Amino acid sequence: MTRKFLDNVYDHIGKGIETFYDDWADTYEAEVGENGYVTPARCARALAAHLADKAAPVLDFGCGTGLSGKALRANGLTTLDGMDLSKEMLAKARAKNLYRSLHQIAADTPLPFETGTYSAIAAIGVIGPGAAPLDLFDTLLAKLAPSGLFVLSFNDHALEDPAYAAKVTACAEAGSMRVLEQEHGPHLPARNINSTAYLLEKL
Repeated sequence: MTRKFLDNVYDHIGKGIETFYDDWADTYEAEVGENGYVTPARCARALAAHLADKAAPVLDFGCGTGLSGKALRANGLTTLDGMDLSKEMLAKARAKNLYRSLHQIAADTPLPFETGTYSAIAAIGVIGPGAAPLDLFDTLLAKLAPSGLFVLSFNDHALEDPAYAAKVTACAEAGSMRVLEQEHGPHLPARNINSTAYLLEKL
């Protein structure tokens, strides 16, 4: 029987996450596809609607096998760089020929680009239980160029912890960014899991 990684992805917090996603790489797209994964398309539409220069470099952070990159390209965004922890996921993304560059990164190390390099960063399905920690929100927002756009999503598992929504509220109230779009909608419809997609502008 084929292992169903979605059944225990939310148990893999922190330790062993790279290995977990390496092991999942071969079946990831089939498994999320059969569950109707639509968050990348929702986030890509939001970013494309607000990004005036469709040729501007966009960082697809936590790009995985390239599903988010595929959605971003489908919405007219043509210059994509991808970063991910998983070597095997990146190999799948590389085969799609969607990205200008792809880099493997390591947890708890500085991100390999200068602040202001990107005027748009996507972290679609990246921050939450079984994936990246919430403090990545602050790191990516800080790395954006002034007036840059940040598109991300928190699924229902993340939103069970009030700290996730509170992070967005606190940053908006502090004046470090403003919310351009916020929509709660389908994530994995076959599993009745939704997500909130956010489109933020750095101030």
